[in-house]
Amino acid sequence: MGDKAHTHPGAAGRAQAADHPASVRNVVLVGHSGSGKTTLVEALALTAGALNRAGRVEDGGCVSDYDEMEHRQQRSVQLSLVPVEWDGIKVNLLDTPGYADFVGELRAGLRAADAALFVVSAADGVDGSTRMVWEECAAVGMPRALVITHLEAARADFEEMTRICAEAFGGDDPDAVLPLYLPLHGPRAADGHAPVTGLIGLLTQKLFDYSTGERKESEPGADELPLIEEARNRLIEGIIAESEDETLMDRYLGGEQIDVKTLIQDLERAVARGSFFPVLAAAPAAEGARQGLGTVELLELVVRGFPTPLEREAPRVTTPDGRPRELNRCDPDAPLVAEVVKTSSDPYVGRVSLVRVFSGTLRADQTVHVSGHGLADRGHEGRALHEADERIGALSTPFGKQQRPVTHVIAGDLACVAKLSRAETGDTLSAKDDPLLMEPWDMPDPLLPLAIQAHSKPDEDKLSQGLARLVAEDPTMRLEQNPDTHQVVLWCLGEAHADVALERLRSRYGVQVDVVPHKVSLRETFGGKAGGRGRHVKQSGGHGQYAICEIEVEPLPGGSGIEFVDKVVGGAVPRQFIPSVEKGVRAQAAKGVAAGHPLIDVRVTLLDGKAHSVDSSDAAFQTAGALALREAAAGARIHLLEPVAEVSVLVGDDYVGAVMSDLSGRRGRVLGTEQTTGGRTLIRAEVPEIEIGRYAVDLRSLSHGTARFNRRYARHEPMPPQLAERLREEARAGA
Repeated sequence: MGDKAHTHPGAAGRAQAADHPASVRNVVLVGHSGSGKTTLVEALALTAGALNRAGRVEDGGCVSDYDEMEHRQQRSVQLSLVPVEWDGIKVNLLDTPGYADFVGELRAGLRAADAALFVVSAADGVDGSTRMVWEECAAVGMPRALVITHLEAARADFEEMTRICAEAFGGDDPDAVLPLYLPLHGPRAADGHAPVTGLIGLLTQKLFDYSTGERKESEPGADELPLIEEARNRLIEGIIAESEDETLMDRYLGGEQIDVKTLIQDLERAVARGSFFPVLAAAPAAEGARQGLGTVELLELVVRGFPTPLEREAPRVTTPDGRPRELNRCDPDAPLVAEVVKTSSDPYVGRVSLVRVFSGTLRADQTVHVSGHGLADRGHEGRALHEADERIGALSTPFGKQQRPVTHVIAGDLACVAKLSRAETGDTLSAKDDPLLMEPWDMPDPLLPLAIQAHSKPDEDKLSQGLARLVAEDPTMRLEQNPDTHQVVLWCLGEAHADVALERLRSRYGVQVDVVPHKVSLRETFGGKAGGRGRHVKQSGGHGQYAICEIEVEPLPGGSGIEFVDKVVGGAVPRQFIPSVEKGVRAQAAKGVAAGHPLIDVRVTLLDGKAHSVDSSDAAFQTAGALALREAAAGARIHLLEPVAEVSVLVGDDYVGAVMSDLSGRRGRVLGTEQTTGGRTLIRAEVPEIEIGRYAVDLRSLSHGTARFNRRYARHEPMPPQLAERLREEARAGA
């Protein structure tokens, strides 16, 4: 790496459809917001000749995403694909959002890629969320490299940032995270800052000067070589430690000069298998320049060091009914298996699906089978297991607003499919006569509720369709229509995620909604025994209505539901009307007896009653049963029950005290803590759901974005009397 001379390839840098998986590299860029990912993508595209100095694609169009809202907010919230070509290799650059709220787009990028570039700002350093993504990549063995940006910032120090990266990402082996180049500094300015004007290759010992806007290679002077000796020796030792040639270390320690070509080959192999993580520096090109600092070196690393799709282990595949199937690894001639990794709406084309082909070849106009996972267990509405045959429309390679048509997409490559109306993000495309289903990738559970209602009657007519399209695009968004509160709730990952959802509903689907306070599903129960008499007697000519029943209500343990017991003797209530009484009792219990919340965990015993030979009926005894329950409640102490959630919080040890104190302030009960790997602690607690509506936002702030949590319903239990009374007063005022 670093031993080739490159010139601006111009139109040759335009990436077309690949002809073999070995000529493809799929790379995802990861980093926190503001680290410079999108700027780096533009710099790489400029160097590869796919972008001109005006920031325009050679064929026209803008590199950044076409979503107008994203332009206005000056931030990217979607996964975007920018393909370029370098040395005959198609490089698919997957730019991911840096905001924690859009981690679903990041996970989609990780699924579509075979290697990752971690972009770290020299001005901001390494944040906790970037560390967590690194661990995710390490868990699946994804090859990684690091790029340090913003070297122009005041007090930016490449060597110090490299040391920080080695500590953060090296784990037990910091020598696996080492720089391949050191920056060269120009003359110091009046403020004392010396700009970075070039790089020096530690292995090749060559200088690469970018000060003129064109990369120029030269030999270092005698005074410059001693400056890199220590870093070069450490890099060589790190490469040799990862070499598959076990004799290399002995030869090196014995004083033998290892050939640079051998070192580069061992470096490339170590990077490709994910055991060595090189650090590079990069910066965008200056005005009028055609190559940004370090972009050539970075492209060389990608095409020569990162693995091809042939080297990636394929995700697990089954038939739609769950029978395992073995997938041919990235064979263009094998049966088709592809996956929708992103769904978006283009204002001109309509729905556009970004697809990664894992096996076979996807062709325009062919009919494929679409299989999708059911997500009903996570509360998704309209996301049941689904299957359909659908015809593939136009295939294209995306680049900003432009879509370059292609006739086919081979295994290992990515492309866009227009108007794939039945496929959602995460769905599998396979051969019509051999349907398959890929194992889904891990997605975070949305835990921030957003209760909405249509702004007007026209919006109400369009709301259902707009929400369905929204959740089809974004699997990290969950739609719930709560049967207890009668609210439509969008579960999101955070406030920014919620804001984007509302804006997309308005701008893309023409639906204006109002945000309303989110309600939790409360319950009621009896605090002690109580009796009630239901009398429904009416006479208005002809057949009247006559039913009288007497009941006793007593509380039961939590989780018992409603129990109905018949203790009528002597036929006071005819047998055929006893189910009618029960039906009336249960109907009233569902409506509530005090504050309008369902009644649970009681035993209702029918003790006595009266009937009329002519005027008694099913309807009359249903009404009497309901009246009896209401009378019993009027003379009893009614408890308001609130849902309690089991909450598990995974947090860094530095924030354990703050998190536990915050949970206690939410009326939470900490059940225990457990030490985990990576200097983190798992906190288990039970917290009333009414107290954790915004916990997804608050925990992120409390832990500086480093904590995660999950929750699940545990039970309902009595609410503190003062809080219950306040809610009753609010309900009465609202009525």
